[in-house]
Amino acid sequence: MESGGLRRAYGAVFAEIDAGSFGVAPEGQLSAEQIVAHLVANDELMIQATEALLAGSPFAYYELEEDVHRPQLDALVAEQGGLRGVTALLHGTSDRLCALVDRLGLAVETPVETHLREGFDLVVDEPLPWSRTLDLHARVHLPKHQSQLHLLRA
Repeated sequence: MESGGLRRAYGAVFAEIDAGSFGVAPEGQLSAEQIVAHLVANDELMIQATEALLAGSPFAYYELEEDVHRPQLDALVAEQGGLRGVTALLHGTSDRLCALVDRLGLAVETPVETHLREGFDLVVDEPLPWSRTLDLHARVHLPKHQSQLHLLRA
């Protein structure tokens, strides 16, 4: 598997971030900074899973639920100094993930116990080939957050 689709999806997110001028998030929704921090934290989990596959080790992937982890997201944003810092961090994590994906070869088809929730539209609680999880990340998860960022632009 090559990371082209994943890189394009990240590129669209970065284009939305670069467009800037984000307003305040409506009550109960994530701010632009929290969205980017969520993507960073999720990338770290995907990196761990991909590294485990490359090492031939089993791994379970649990996508971070946004609402449960807001204090951790806020801490990451504060630690990185705001949107610019978490965006720089996301550039790094997304590059690392894509580079690892490019190395996977046939291991990309290894089933990984996967737990995803994208609102009510997508719920996964079963082993999936890692290629399928990566595809969902590129086609569903990243575009969802790109749309959220777009809606926050003032």
